[in-house]
Amino acid sequence: MSHVYWILILNLWILKATSLQPGSRTVLREIGTGGSDPKDYGVELNATNFDGVLKDTPATYAIVEFFAHWCPACRNYKPHYEKVARLFNGPDAVHPGIILMTRVDCALKINTGLCDKFSVSHYPMLFWGPPTKFSTGWKPNQEKSEIREIDNWRTAELLLNWINKQIGSSYGLDDEKFENEQLPSNISDPGQTAQAIFDVEEATAIAFDIILEQKMIKSKTRASLIKFLQLLVAHHPSQRCRKGSAEVLVNFDEFCPLDMWSSDKHDVPTSNLKEVLHDFQICGKEVPRGYWMFCHGSRNETRGFSCGLWVLMHSLSVRIEDGESQFAFTSICDFIHNFFICEECRQHFYEMCSRVTSPFKKSRDFALWLWSAHNEVNERLMKEEASLKTGDPKFPKTIWPPKQLCPSCYHLQGPKDKGTNQIDWDQNEVFKLLMSYYGNTLISLYKGKGVLADGRTNATLDDLVTSTNAVVVPIGAAFAIAIASCMFGALACYWRSRQKSRKPRRSWN
Repeated sequence: MSHVYWILILNLWILKATSLQPGSRTVLREIGTGGSDPKDYGVELNATNFDGVLKDTPATYAIVEFFAHWCPACRNYKPHYEKVARLFNGPDAVHPGIILMTRVDCALKINTGLCDKFSVSHYPMLFWGPPTKFSTGWKPNQEKSEIREIDNWRTAELLLNWINKQIGSSYGLDDEKFENEQLPSNISDPGQTAQAIFDVEEATAIAFDIILEQKMIKSKTRASLIKFLQLLVAHHPSQRCRKGSAEVLVNFDEFCPLDMWSSDKHDVPTSNLKEVLHDFQICGKEVPRGYWMFCHGSRNETRGFSCGLWVLMHSLSVRIEDGESQFAFTSICDFIHNFFICEECRQHFYEMCSRVTSPFKKSRDFALWLWSAHNEVNERLMKEEASLKTGDPKFPKTIWPPKQLCPSCYHLQGPKDKGTNQIDWDQNEVFKLLMSYYGNTLISLYKGKGVLADGRTNATLDDLVTSTNAVVVPIGAAFAIAIASCMFGALACYWRSRQKSRKPRRSWN
């Protein structure tokens, strides 16, 4: 027995020695010497989560690879697929939020029906299309299907070239996340700028969650909330947020009447207000949550909500008409002052508002004021974050726009450490950029998805404009409450009539 034992030990030693020789093809490998698989970026789906994941993703497009884990060609192709997925998937994605790259293992019994639904006849097969359209499956020679089989995918280069042709991009396999000294990709890439629409929706939803959680609706803040809701109904870049805001506004008098805080109503169940308002879902139930795209920071505590709120305010500033500029200014200033929970931030913002001595008469002037105010905030935070080391290293505060993004916005370029007031700006060019950046570019993604198809007629928009124009004069607190309540009634009548008619309508921006 002892001889057999030592013979076995000797054979194992010989096998181990030969496995470590250069060129050895033995399947044995030494544990812990770099045999771990590289990081997977492609998202593994199965029949239980396939529809849900693709429905909820904020990405504009999706790619699904159907494969079998036992297939040698699939195993050899995986590194190519992962090279491309690295660009689009995961928290460190170079180009996040544009394409969701997924995989389905057809060798698993749970996925048999799913693979049949896509007529998978060989491995691997790759499909492309809008994420929500994958629920219908795919058939060969199917007409009017938005799902397409990818026919040129055999290497990472070929797959990425195919993608670039579909979306008009010029991505490369060597693309990396920007460094501090380079122009951030979420500033320079229109495709990523368009992703900010999701962040605007999420910031809107979070803002109202905070208002309800902190019980911030009081007798003194009620009018400013109504005014801000009116602004959102008319000009929020997202149709579902406009609709949700209108629903809240229409029902506002019912669950938050003017006499709610009167002296003879000490026992008002204010806790019920949170439950009632939560039922309305200010931007709808399908708004992605926790998916910061354009506003995604490299640290959990940076960017996110505050970034999304700034984008919302800028997007409102470029959508208003001249006659609404003062109303928009007072609505935003009052909203931040009464409902932004960061005490120091809202005091700084309101101080900037207080320095404005003349009413705005042009929307251009208001948009440029907000742009300048944002740069003033960034300039102050740059100094604080530099001394305290609290900034986002990959998204440092900057004066906007950087010259790389808009050379024509600069008459002369001063030293990099000089603030916005020391730069010789061409404000006409800055305003053009604001209109493009926070206007058409921001909503371009939703035009493709059909989410902006609110279909208001010109007459309807005029009604909403009229309701906001009525408050375009210097407003005292009592006057604001009276006018806002009257306008609320008018908007409520309009909204109810609109719900009854439901006639075909066309889009507007």
